[in-house]
Amino acid sequence: MTNLAETFSCLAASRHAVRAYKPDPVPSSILDAILADATSAPSWSNTRPFALALATGEQADRIRAAYVEEFDRTLDAQHGKPLAIPKLVLSGHAPDGDYKVWKPYPKELRPHQAEVARLLYGAQGVERHDHEGRDRVNRRMAEAFGAPVIGFAFVHKGLMPFSAMDLGFMLQTLWLSAKAHGVDSCPLGILAAWRRPVDNEFDVPKNYALITGFALGYAQPHAPINDFHAPRRPVRLIQSR
Repeated sequence: MTNLAETFSCLAASRHAVRAYKPDPVPSSILDAILADATSAPSWSNTRPFALALATGEQADRIRAAYVEEFDRTLDAQHGKPLAIPKLVLSGHAPDGDYKVWKPYPKELRPHQAEVARLLYGAQGVERHDHEGRDRVNRRMAEAFGAPVIGFAFVHKGLMPFSAMDLGFMLQTLWLSAKAHGVDSCPLGILAAWRRPVDNEFDVPKNYALITGFALGYAQPHAPINDFHAPRRPVRLIQSR
């Protein structure tokens, strides 16, 4: 039992967001094994109120290109240029995601988000007011960092927020299984800003909303960004009255 606990602790600690991938495809047999492990995650009344879409090969490349195009269209708005948002809306190219990705963080969470952003951009030599550098970093997110597998996670709108909770259980199980199989991962919330690229490639069920994307693949060795590990804060325990 002790060895099992130690093995799990090592596995959980070894999983982190990888941001540079080799182009090598993930074998379908390994993807199937990872998805099989993901079925062990708990679910509200065992309803499994979520769905995944996985893009590989040429389809992944098409989606990657489409997301970069969508991202670049929003740059003026992201930079706060006058009338950029109305122009984007009138052009028909405003973000069409099911949930708002770009919005202020709650006040008590903002310091933690800002600290991680400072460390992450800093690890890539990008200062706070370097808009071009930040755009370059964020564009790589829109490209899923070149990962050979791009995943999209959907939740059933009729069972929110519990479907989002269930999806979280499943994704963590999936990413831990991936790591156990030697496959790295990275959540990609930015991909939820747009539905168009996904809807052009997948027949998404009507009642399912896109809530996040993610990358799967093999880490590029010696890529400095893959040495970045965000600080892991302890679980917050609420005290008794």
